[in-house]
Amino acid sequence: MPHDDRDVSVVVPPPEASPQDPSEEPAAPEIEARPLQRVGRDYLVWLMIASFGGSLALMVPLSYSLAVRISALAPGHEEQLGYVTGSAQFGYLVLSPLIGLWSDRTRSRLGRRTPFMIGGTLLGTVALVGVALAPSVRLLGLAWAVGMVGWSTAGQAIQNVQADRVPEEQRGRVSALTGVVTQIAPVIGIGLAYGVASSTFLVFLVPGVLGAALVLLFPVFKPEGDSRTLVRTGGVTVRSMVASYGFNPRRYPDFGWNWLGRFVFFMGLYFNTAFGTFFYAQRLDMAVKDVAGIVAVIGTIGVVAAAGGAIGGGFLSDKLGRRKLFTLIGSTVFVVGAVTEALAHSLPQLVVGAVLMQFAIAMFSAVDQAIVFAVLPDLAEAGRYLAVVAFAQKIPSAVAPLIAPLVITLGGSEGGEKNYTVLYLIGAALALAGGLIVKFKVKAVR
Repeated sequence: MPHDDRDVSVVVPPPEASPQDPSEEPAAPEIEARPLQRVGRDYLVWLMIASFGGSLALMVPLSYSLAVRISALAPGHEEQLGYVTGSAQFGYLVLSPLIGLWSDRTRSRLGRRTPFMIGGTLLGTVALVGVALAPSVRLLGLAWAVGMVGWSTAGQAIQNVQADRVPEEQRGRVSALTGVVTQIAPVIGIGLAYGVASSTFLVFLVPGVLGAALVLLFPVFKPEGDSRTLVRTGGVTVRSMVASYGFNPRRYPDFGWNWLGRFVFFMGLYFNTAFGTFFYAQRLDMAVKDVAGIVAVIGTIGVVAAAGGAIGGGFLSDKLGRRKLFTLIGSTVFVVGAVTEALAHSLPQLVVGAVLMQFAIAMFSAVDQAIVFAVLPDLAEAGRYLAVVAFAQKIPSAVAPLIAPLVITLGGSEGGEKNYTVLYLIGAALALAGGLIVKFKVKAVR
């Protein structure tokens, strides 16, 4: 029997819970949920294409184009890149739960997620024009803040569609495959940007327009379906907006423990990646500017390793019906890689450590994403809760680089050499703790 790729079931009753805290938003109306149908191969292909396009448009500026533009506008002031990207990231973090809540409660002929996929893509594309033409860093930062909101909203809508549409038995492989293409996209995108490097305008527009086209093909070939017949869960009120920034961990313990495990794992991850370029320069006794080629080679090998970790973990977790085992394996392999790098003083050791870490990160991320979908408190509010889940990754990405400089001064040499060994070992311990929290505290998932 052919599969119907439209959104067939998105409103489900929340798990059985204790009486509601009066300070929380009232629960959505409960209806009997129809089981999610397996998605066909063609649906998965278009979902991967959309994920690739969204990553292409968002990550090429973050990985390459913004640095090129800022170096032209403010030569010698590389710190401006951190200010521009950090402020844009913070702005989207503040808005993302509200956007998720709005998406959950949207009722339209196009569905709940498609308007945000289309709107975010168009907003992001227009913003890239502003970034390319901005005459100052300040205006560039403003344009990129808009672009970050646009492209991240489109990406969030694609992820929300996965929660709405993909059944439990396919979530591991779907999370793995979409995760892999989002890692490959920046590598290909930077190659495209190099090809038109003579024009700053095209450096931004070629990856951006191509990414936009790939995202917009998804709702054209795999329309979400009309959402106007879905049970309404109430309007967007001040109370619901405030509530969208959090959740009650006592009422939803599995969601809360998984959030904490994810937070701790990613804190360890960012401890071990925030100062990677400086770390390689110290261990190889090279100037920082000369490390770029080595970082690029390690990154390319890392993409291959990440593909193996994500696909292997995702497909096996679906086949065996076991998720937590693979998140623990991922965190354990991360420890091996981090310890290898912490003790490394040669290029082969550094490569081995980095490859192991990339493999582990991809395995943990892909399988834990499937766990996230399984423990969402309410699929009818998937957009809101997935935005809260994103905090578990985004907060460490902002906090770890602020703590790491304090750590690397512990036990440093009198000559000013930083103690990266301690930093990497602490990161390894945090990553393992995150995996153990997920393995032993999340009860609803095997």
